[in-house]
Amino acid sequence: MNTNGNGYTVIYATVMVVVVALLLAFTSQALSSAQKANQDNDKRQQILRAVNVSVPASEAEAKYKELIKEAFLVDADGNRVDGDAFSDDVKKQFARGVFPVFVATVDGQTKYILAMRGTGLWGPLWGYMSVNDDCNTVFGADFSHESETPGLGAEIVQKAFSGQFAGKELFKDGAFKSIAVVKHGNKADGQDYVDGISGGTITSNGVNAMIQTSLGHYAGFLTKQKQ
Repeated sequence: MNTNGNGYTVIYATVMVVVVALLLAFTSQALSSAQKANQDNDKRQQILRAVNVSVPASEAEAKYKELIKEAFLVDADGNRVDGDAFSDDVKKQFARGVFPVFVATVDGQTKYILAMRGTGLWGPLWGYMSVNDDCNTVFGADFSHESETPGLGAEIVQKAFSGQFAGKELFKDGAFKSIAVVKHGNKADGQDYVDGISGGTITSNGVNAMIQTSLGHYAGFLTKQKQ
């Protein structure tokens, strides 16, 4: 074959594309189990941080098994439904109208950990919030994001922000009110509130909407548990 001809160039390029594609597919397949394991471990760490327990990745699985006694899905009415609360993607769960609940025992007390999902300035927001066994008072919270601005909206991951939620109440006079995220110095009438991130107004608004909407899905479950 004439190595200087167009035919050779086309065949060579085609073979290289096929070989590279096969190598990428093999690499992706080989790494998929490790990637899934890392994602699961990160999720465990987030759930644990919602009950104020921070551990390195190497200890997350063991600590999760120690503290999380039960995990299940509920519908908007608070009824248990079939499904895998941990392994399924939260975004897909919410889209199906089912919501994961993780039950932890911390220092001999029951905590209910609830998932949250929303949108910030540049992309998705998510997190977990735990409530005491009165199904009203917040015990802890943890927030994460995909691409919020460093030093501004990205500060939602810091304890200085999430720590404000401890002790706040989701219900007032028996009605679900959520917890508002407000601009520093402002207040929210008729509900508990925390300060938003300075310079991260859109992210703070996104967290506020996420808490209202996501935790609102659990109002039926929390009400039933209180009864």
